[in-house]
Amino acid sequence: MTDVTGAPADVLHTLFHSDQGGHEQVVLCQDRASGLKAVIALHSTALGPALGGTRFYPYANEAEAVADALNLARGMSYKNAMAGLDHGGGKAVIIGDPEQIKTEELLLAYGRFVASLGGRYVTACDVGTYVADMDVVARECRWTTGRSPENGGAGDSSVLTAFGVYQGMRASAQHLWGDPTLRGRKVGIAGVGKVGHHLVEHLRAEGAEVVVTDVREDAVGRILAAHPEGVTAVADTATLIRVEGLDIYAPCALGGALNDDTVPALTAKVVCGAANNQLAHPGVEKDLADRGILYAPDYVVNAGGVIQVADELHGFDFERCKAKAAKIYDTTLAIFARAKEDGIPPAAAADRIAEQRMHDAAAARRAR
Repeated sequence: MTDVTGAPADVLHTLFHSDQGGHEQVVLCQDRASGLKAVIALHSTALGPALGGTRFYPYANEAEAVADALNLARGMSYKNAMAGLDHGGGKAVIIGDPEQIKTEELLLAYGRFVASLGGRYVTACDVGTYVADMDVVARECRWTTGRSPENGGAGDSSVLTAFGVYQGMRASAQHLWGDPTLRGRKVGIAGVGKVGHHLVEHLRAEGAEVVVTDVREDAVGRILAAHPEGVTAVADTATLIRVEGLDIYAPCALGGALNDDTVPALTAKVVCGAANNQLAHPGVEKDLADRGILYAPDYVVNAGGVIQVADELHGFDFERCKAKAAKIYDTTLAIFARAKEDGIPPAAAADRIAEQRMHDAAAARRAR
């Protein structure tokens, strides 16, 4: 069954009728001259202009792209709310292989579409887009963050993303073991790319033992060369999650890392990592809780990057951003406390807190 546009009807059902919907606006963008096909989804502007990155990906079809934009935009509403930002949630996806079709003309066309929203959506980098791309988009759109320092931006946001995850780990240690220090703890990191390698630096500086894995041998090699002591490597994630004596598992690569196969095999007592959408499906958070594994919600602990790009809009100041990212420690502890009080998993507690903030903001706006 399709709608009047020929798109699968389940996309419109998601948008208008499901609990995963409720989006304020979805924009389909096309520029034939450059080959641009894009979707911009605004989930909520209750807290302020929607903020979220631009994903450039070779989706199997347009319906898959729309569904991804909807899901990602909704996730950004929750992330921005829990980060204490005055921003709602939005996300954009550009359809196609960036290695094949990304051009300056396409990025400029995309920038014009974002600009046409008049500031309701602020964009940034995501999978398939980089600082240099945002510099191009910014030539047509002033509501662009994640730019290079040479163009008034903050550059790579992975430094503060890793710092925020580190704060989430410290909060997890405080909640579970009564001490925030990670000295002597064994931490497994799956994915040591942009964020993961900074996370290793924090952990080693505090005296934690680190076990790493990555699909790229060169990434693992760089880590081992930089840290000849205190860091070891294993062949793959399946091996990592089964390492004996692991205290903390940090998924820092792809989403869906916590699923029906991996959760039963985990040896760690804490999961706290930088990857987005770590829970493969609803119910995994309960499976973790049933096994006594403390889960630090991903969109809470990995918010350092969005804190950084949001700050660009006010004139970037690294120390100001770092101070905001440090509060992820307190936010994570508050989530654990709420989860205990309500008798629910931490992921559900985080959702409740974020939803309350958005609800209160919307109510205040209606009352004005």
